[in-house]
Amino acid sequence: MANLLAISLGPSTHNAFLRRLVAALPGFLGASKGRRSALLLVSWLLPLWAAAQSTVSGQVMDATAPIAWANVVLFSPEGKLVAATTTKEDGNFALSAGNGAYKLKISFLGFADWEQDLQLEQATSLGTIVLRASATGLQEVTVLGQKQLVEYQPDRVVFKVENSVSATGGDAVGAIGAAPGVLVRNNAIGLLGKGAARVMVDGRLLELSGEELVAYLKSIPASSIKNVEVMTNPPAKYEASGDGIININLKKGLTNAWKNTATLAYEQNKYGAYALRDNLLYNKNKLRLALSAGGKRGNTNVQQTLDTRYPQGTWELRYAGKQHEDNASGQVAADYDLTPRTSVGVQYAGSYAAPTSRDYTVISIFSPRKVLDSLLVNSGIRQVSTNTHAYNAHLVSVLDTLQRKVSFDADYFAYNSKIDNDFGAETFLPLGNYLNTNLAARNISHQRVNNFSAKADVEHPLKWLSLSYGAKFSSIDSKSSIEYYNTRVENPVPDPSRSNAFEYRENTQALYVSGVRNTTEKLSAELGVRLERTQTRGYSATLNQLNSNEYLKLFPTAYAQYKHDANHSVQANYGRRVARPGFGILNPFRSYLNSTSYSEGNPFLQPSFTDNLELTYAYQAFRTNAFASRTAAGFGPVFTSFPATNTLVISRKNYFNEYAYGLGESYTATPARWWQTQTQLYVLGSKTRFVTDIQATPRNSLQLHASTSNTFTLRKSTKLQVDYSYSSPFTKGLYSVGYLSGLNLSAKQGLFHDRVQVSMLLNDVFNTNYLKDYTSTVNGVEQVYSENNSSRFFRLSLTYDFGNSQLKAAQRDFGNNDERRRTN
Repeated sequence: MANLLAISLGPSTHNAFLRRLVAALPGFLGASKGRRSALLLVSWLLPLWAAAQSTVSGQVMDATAPIAWANVVLFSPEGKLVAATTTKEDGNFALSAGNGAYKLKISFLGFADWEQDLQLEQATSLGTIVLRASATGLQEVTVLGQKQLVEYQPDRVVFKVENSVSATGGDAVGAIGAAPGVLVRNNAIGLLGKGAARVMVDGRLLELSGEELVAYLKSIPASSIKNVEVMTNPPAKYEASGDGIININLKKGLTNAWKNTATLAYEQNKYGAYALRDNLLYNKNKLRLALSAGGKRGNTNVQQTLDTRYPQGTWELRYAGKQHEDNASGQVAADYDLTPRTSVGVQYAGSYAAPTSRDYTVISIFSPRKVLDSLLVNSGIRQVSTNTHAYNAHLVSVLDTLQRKVSFDADYFAYNSKIDNDFGAETFLPLGNYLNTNLAARNISHQRVNNFSAKADVEHPLKWLSLSYGAKFSSIDSKSSIEYYNTRVENPVPDPSRSNAFEYRENTQALYVSGVRNTTEKLSAELGVRLERTQTRGYSATLNQLNSNEYLKLFPTAYAQYKHDANHSVQANYGRRVARPGFGILNPFRSYLNSTSYSEGNPFLQPSFTDNLELTYAYQAFRTNAFASRTAAGFGPVFTSFPATNTLVISRKNYFNEYAYGLGESYTATPARWWQTQTQLYVLGSKTRFVTDIQATPRNSLQLHASTSNTFTLRKSTKLQVDYSYSSPFTKGLYSVGYLSGLNLSAKQGLFHDRVQVSMLLNDVFNTNYLKDYTSTVNGVEQVYSENNSSRFFRLSLTYDFGNSQLKAAQRDFGNNDERRRTN
């Protein structure tokens, strides 16, 4: 029916007809209902909208292995450039163009050019294309060049960790923090000018946040990461939760080769720590294996300050902790080709961490005249143990020569933690004379998170466009408990009033459809829509309180790109996102942080929704980016102090609506063959309105953010990297934040034909790149908070690579490498 309608109307007529049809839908169906229905109908009418388009694909190899980064160019019969791309690491490529006659040319340094005339009428696969070595060859050529560190795509920014000097020897937290536009502060991972981001590994969402997420990411070595994708407006196939998505892609092995990478690293802050990692990749014939294992032992220094300025005098809290960073992790993945077009695979990843700490907190209590009145000393031992287990099974099948592909995934993720916090608070006079024991207690808390998900994705190339669609089901079950004991007596006494048990369940069902169309050789567009239905249930056994919620929402996405020529291009994208409260902050019970402050969750928290719009103009090495977003029913922590009792309460509320905006300039270039630079400068702003009755006034100011990363190739195997970032003080809604600035210096030296890499990193040279002066004023009381978790440290790492890239393997005309790109 779609084809008949398109033929009968003609391309221009049928596009005009569809535009008039969609414009009339809201009036026909009702205003609000019409808009929703129009979005759904547009997504299903995508094939009608597109003009005749076809794709040409293939895999480029030399005599033994795939060729990455080969140039693939499609010309018209008159020699005009129509489309161009480069091959991926596995040698695969794909180009789209209107039906007609073309010439395809493939070239790569050191090989003879490959050319072929094509007549595109439908999706065409050229299979394996073998390039022959150039007869002239290359003799004694030394190239001092840089591998690309950052790649900009219409819907994401790709940070290539394997090309970063500073990330060597570190973990996933450091790799994410080095990516453009990503901020890692105070156990929170967010995006510049936006909010918190969700994190994925190989396209699989991690159902963790805060300290739990950071602890898990620390178990992933940077040496096993290929790249980090930053998506502020992710396509419809990805979950709609979070203000954006950060996807960590792990390394895959080359075809018919094996490689082992061993890394030993030592890190020194105030204390010392060392790590040992090993990664093995093996690919031969139909089997692909990836194994990794490693661990870290040592300590880091944690410092926190909090000044609470009560009318009757300021309370100055100073905390110092020595935190153990002991962790171990392992991963195994296996993929097998059942047929040349179908593969199956399984994966397992597990980790264990014990970030135990010895805590010492002193609260200096001053009189209204700023005279020290007394000291409240909190000390204790916080013993922590966590473990995670992640399982995956998948199947990927290419259905036909048109490259229609279907994939199925089943995932199970389990997280378990136990915290045993034994602490006490004693009061002293200014000269140190003991007055009394204010509090002595022991908290034992448990948390268990189980997540199961299953999804199916289909890539369906058509003559008119590249269509993809799929479905996903996800179920989360979280159970947490706190056992509180009063230890002021000889035999600890349980305190039921301060103990708690909480259960939370969340189920989400999702459908999506997305279409990509190259309208002309210069203009391309992508439209998508995701439909999510979510049910939540929270139950406090202690309070006998049950809260449930259910909602059905549409999340549209749109992308457009216009390439005027090789030097000028314009991109625009739009997306709608949802931020769901974490199950931990939905727990209504109180968790005491020390003798004078506690944190409590809110079971009535509702999700917040954000609309994002971005516009980007690229000119040669420059990239100008403007964005605006609107958040409704935003939620977050509210620090409230009560002068009558000198108590600090940290609660969570849906308390604001907000508009945020930003304008930035990025410069990515190679000024010299030995120098590569990525520099960006952003001006950010916001306008916030409080929608609940909190005793505070919203304030907003502009923020200046600048960063630069420069890599210098001193010799073929010697690299130096200099990174600097600066963020000005700013105010946003309820909070103001002090300035941050950081200078990082790193160097890498290759030895023995680069099989051995020696790397050094001096992070935050001046110890100024940490959260400081985080200030809010609620209920007439100002609170100023700062936290420094060993921002300045030195790391020395040694990496040894060995392997064999010449494994004998059976030759096949068709190689199924698509599963390696399943989650791109």
